[in-house]
Amino acid sequence: MSSFVDKDFGEVIVRRSAWSTHVKASVATSGKLTISVPAGTSDFLAKRFLNSMREDIKKKLPIKDPSTQRARDAQKKILMKKARDYLPYRLDFWATKYGYHYSGCRLSHANTRWGSRSSSGTISLNIGLMKVPEPLRDYVIIHELAHINHMDHSAAFWHEVGEHDPNYKRHREQLKQFSPGV
Repeated sequence: MSSFVDKDFGEVIVRRSAWSTHVKASVATSGKLTISVPAGTSDFLAKRFLNSMREDIKKKLPIKDPSTQRARDAQKKILMKKARDYLPYRLDFWATKYGYHYSGCRLSHANTRWGSRSSSGTISLNIGLMKVPEPLRDYVIIHELAHINHMDHSAAFWHEVGEHDPNYKRHREQLKQFSPGV
C-alpha cells in the first residue's frame, strides 16, 4: 500500500492486490479516495488512471474535502486519547461493581456501532462515546457487559441491563440523537 497527494482529492491511497485484475476507485471509511490496482502496478499508472477518470470520480464518489478530512483525523486522535484514558477504567469500574469478567477492552471508531462484545470476551467500545454524556456512556458499557451473560437481545438480557441501569430505556432513546461515527 502506498499513497500520494492529489490537488482535488488530498491523500489518495493506492492498494495493490494479487487478486485484482482491474483498476477501481472507491472511498475508504476515512473518506479518502482509494485506488485498488493489480500487484506490481506503479504509482505512476495509478495517477494516470486517476487523471483519466477525474471527472467521473468527482461526480460518482462522495469524496470529502481534504481540509475537512484533516480536521476529522485530528478530532479522531483527540477522542482516541480521551477514550484510552477513560473507557477502559470505566469498563473495569462497572465490571467490578456487578461481577462481570471480560478478556479485554478494544477501542474502535466504527461508524455504526457504539460497542460490541466478541465471543472471546473482548469488549469493543467506540471512541465516539467521548462525545456523549456520561450516563449514555455508562449505558453502552453496561449493555455490552450484559452481553457476557446473554449474546442476544432477549427479555432476560434487557432485564439484566435494567437491573444495573433502571433508566436504560431513556438512555437508549437519548443515544439515538448522536452518531457513533467520528
